[in-house]
Amino acid sequence: MTWIWTLLAALLVVTPALVGSAAAQDRPTPTVGSASTSDDYGRAIEESRAIVRDIMVQSGIPGVSVAVAFHGKVVWSEGFGVADLEHSVPVTPLTKFRIGSVSKPVTAADMGLLIEAGKIDLDAPIQRYVPDFPEKRWPITVRQVAGHTAGIRHYVGDEFLSDRRYADVTTSLEIFEDDPLLFEPGTRYSYSSYGWNLVSAVVESASGVGFLSFMRDNVFEPLGMRHSLAGHTDSIVDHRAGFYERNEQGTVLNAPHVDNSYKWAGGGFLSTPEDLIRFGTAHIGPGVLEEGALSSMFRSQVLTCGTETGYEVGWFSVINEKGERIIHHGGGSVGGTAMLFVNRDTGLVVAASGNLTGGPIRDMAPRIADVFGR
Repeated sequence: MTWIWTLLAALLVVTPALVGSAAAQDRPTPTVGSASTSDDYGRAIEESRAIVRDIMVQSGIPGVSVAVAFHGKVVWSEGFGVADLEHSVPVTPLTKFRIGSVSKPVTAADMGLLIEAGKIDLDAPIQRYVPDFPEKRWPITVRQVAGHTAGIRHYVGDEFLSDRRYADVTTSLEIFEDDPLLFEPGTRYSYSSYGWNLVSAVVESASGVGFLSFMRDNVFEPLGMRHSLAGHTDSIVDHRAGFYERNEQGTVLNAPHVDNSYKWAGGGFLSTPEDLIRFGTAHIGPGVLEEGALSSMFRSQVLTCGTETGYEVGWFSVINEKGERIIHHGGGSVGGTAMLFVNRDTGLVVAASGNLTGGPIRDMAPRIADVFGR
């Protein structure tokens, strides 16, 4: 372990210099602004660097990348620590991490486009789009599936460690399609990544295009998200981070091999914080999606008892103590964690990613957002 901590400590000092040198030269010009640090935010950047370094040392996470933007202008983007321990590769803003459930709001953009085109009705029964999905004791709507109120189960046992390769999103439905619902749809909130497998099948049916192709052509490419893609295990992906976990003794190890083709829409994408900044910025106001579609995605679903869930279609939403509209989503993967935070009123967008199972990114990103939001 000693050599790992020595390397990590060294790179926590060295990596910031890389942002302004070789890494910056290799990175394509962002479509939403400059990726260099801004003198106007110098104090916030230094305070946030201290937050990142402290959390990394406390948690033992090998590598972290962070990006911050205001109204589409990137004011800070920086890599910390190690992307690949075995080859001593430092994290840069180009490093691609597993973003886990941040894949859900990314997929929700697909749905928004199809809702605007009149091709998806959120309140239609799921079988309108996926007729082979078995009927359940109660009918299920697309909205309920996308908002975790349909009663579809989450992972069971070691399913989170699946290394089976699925040829398409329809095949992945076999994991849970014959299981009974956990409750009558609309009566409870129960988070389910498998529900988003069903969402991806809805997108395929409504668009007439394969899910990953539709995502690439209608979300990633239009938003300039050049470093976002499905985390295929059979492909060479440049700048892909290594994936790590810590055992009970605190030793950092390679995370188990998994194949996330069983859940592309709910947790299978790779991305960078800069790309997530582009995506988050597109949800501040009308642009890629019109205001009507945006509003329909950010309203909280309401259970039959009248309780709001704080989740509508792919986003958690909340009003903060200042009365500002916040949307956000975190993600945890085998060997990766991520967080995307968007303040729709101030235009602040924060994205952070790391390469450790259960890494503290969900705590880190809101603290950085608080620093820049002062």
